Amino acid sequence: MKPRIIVCGLGRTGYKIFSLLKQQGASVVGISTKPLDLPAESLRERESGSDIVVGELQSAETLMNAGIRQAHTLVIAGATDAVNLEILVQARILNPQIRIINRLFNASLGDRLDRTLPAHVSMSVSDLAAPVFSFAAFGNRAIGQLRLFNQTWPMHEECIDEHHPWKDRPLADLWDDRNRMLIYYLPAETSVDLVSAVIHGHTLKVGDRLIVATKPSIRTTRKSIVDRLKKFLTSVQRFYEHSQSSIWVTFVLFLTIFGTTVTYTWVTSETTFIDALYFSVGMITGAGGNEKVAEYSPDIIKVFTAAMMLVGAGVVGIYYALLNDLVLGTRFRQLWNSAPIPQKNHYIVCGLGGIGIKIASQLQASGYEVVAIDRDPNTRFLHTARALKIPVIQGDARLSSTLESARLCHADALLAVTSNDTANLEIALTAKGLAPKLPVVARNQDGHFSRMFQQVFEFDAVLSPTELAAPAFAAAALGGRIFGNGMTADTLWVALATLITPAHPFCTQRVKDAAMKADFVPLYIETNCSAIHGWDLLEICLSAGDVLYLTMPANKLELLWRTTPSLLLASSSS
Repeated sequence: MKPRIIVCGLGRTGYKIFSLLKQQGASVVGISTKPLDLPAESLRERESGSDIVVGELQSAETLMNAGIRQAHTLVIAGATDAVNLEILVQARILNPQIRIINRLFNASLGDRLDRTLPAHVSMSVSDLAAPVFSFAAFGNRAIGQLRLFNQTWPMHEECIDEHHPWKDRPLADLWDDRNRMLIYYLPAETSVDLVSAVIHGHTLKVGDRLIVATKPSIRTTRKSIVDRLKKFLTSVQRFYEHSQSSIWVTFVLFLTIFGTTVTYTWVTSETTFIDALYFSVGMITGAGGNEKVAEYSPDIIKVFTAAMMLVGAGVVGIYYALLNDLVLGTRFRQLWNSAPIPQKNHYIVCGLGGIGIKIASQLQASGYEVVAIDRDPNTRFLHTARALKIPVIQGDARLSSTLESARLCHADALLAVTSNDTANLEIALTAKGLAPKLPVVARNQDGHFSRMFQQVFEFDAVLSPTELAAPAFAAAALGGRIFGNGMTADTLWVALATLITPAHPFCTQRVKDAAMKADFVPLYIETNCSAIHGWDLLEICLSAGDVLYLTMPANKLELLWRTTPSLLLASSSS
């Protein structure tokens, strides 16, 4: 019997996870704080066997009604970390052995919980969705992702048509490419698994579909002397813009001192230029000195001196105030900590929330220059962005002037990922108005409307974080910790690492025989402290202690359920 799974918190993300688990044939129960307003078809599905319990999510009574003592896995999908932690504690008291998939916004807290509690997996919607937004900005229509060799590989679908470069190409030619992982094969005319097709020399025909993961590229650019000079001049210009008022007051102060000095030298012939300068500086700044220059001067010069004392006091006061603000105030710190805005070929991220900062940091880690825009001067991730030397523009991205200050027309792409769907639409439309050919990726909470917005407004991509992250939660609930997943044709694909034990169903079998029988695709195997790929992988005979990395449909994970969940390894080991 398949393990019983409880999804606690049927908000937008939770209900999507619940629906995906039902779709894959899992035995699942949902917990909601209130009755759900479901469409007719969902109500019919609910009546046919799946249950929804209504009550407080962290209540022991509610968890007991959902069958917490008999459950195999609990998916905590609440919207706040505090409530999710309360559910975690209550669930572990009622069932100490239950596996927990916990949605947490605080990644550092989640990491500590994973290392402290057994059978606990923390996941973040932002962490899962951000890579797909980044891939979309590159022009890659990713349907999922794999975490391999400390890199995130985008997963996409290749549909073979008459003009596709892979038409009539043997699958065996694509199998041994280290920069590409074949995930699954969906032939148009026959029913054959990928490994069998590779071994028997099948070629790709029109109508075939192939799911592929590609190794991400990292941009390595060496800036020329001209680029460095432009960057220096830009820094000088930014300094001038921030200190313009201080520079002008300084100029007025020196002009006042010079004019006073010339006046005293011209009127009193006995006074040298140096003596007049010394007296002028002391008089204007209030320090005093060499007052005899004015004592023996005509009355008109004494009146002039009194007037200059008043003028000097005002000019010096303003000068000191502006200098103090420039050096000790926030503007100087902002100027010192902020990075200059790139001239061209950069990515603009509008919205520095959880997803926005993840996208920006991933783009920067891949070697791309990034500019962030956020209207909140106290946004939570402002210091994180500045620590990464990502320039941040504080302003409303819906305004043309703000986008122009980010050099929109010279950017490679714009991502509108604020938490407000309407604001994201307005930002995207403003960007398209200023730069019609600029690739634009927008965020929308509703997956159904995302597709319609993309079609109507012709954006490059409109993505829903819930739609992107929910399959990973569902996959983790079905098969231990997953290091990749994807969705295509209503089928959930998962990538996992499984430890071969003497009782494992694949033990003593050759990889290719087990793959053809169970309909999975082997990625690589770790055995005797080495990793084996390609053709050699297919001939390996699995033995106890080997770690097999594979992809397979989520609805066939029951083939692995003869093993315990602890045998499904964490992706961090890869």
